[in-house]
Amino acid sequence: MTKTTRRSAKSVTTPEAKTATPRGRQRPQTKTQIALSLLERSKGATIAEMQNAMGWQSHSVRGFLAGTVKKMPGVSLVSEKTNNGPRRYRVEAAEA
Repeated sequence: MTKTTRRSAKSVTTPEAKTATPRGRQRPQTKTQIALSLLERSKGATIAEMQNAMGWQSHSVRGFLAGTVKKMPGVSLVSEKTNNGPRRYRVEAAEA
């Protein structure tokens, strides 16, 4: 019996969402790379924006932020809540 791998129905296939391999072939970005690119924007990202980009549920996005991003060395996760909008998250370089 051979084991087959499944691809997510929401895999990223746009040209700008691909990275080059050593032989020049293109491969889709990982969901971690997608989330980090959203969080690195100057305005950051909301939970809903990350859900749409990665196809995850909100509790999975919050778990990713708490379990993966907060534990990354050299990265600081910033959470901001405005009076009239949703909470936004972004990453900054951690201070030494």
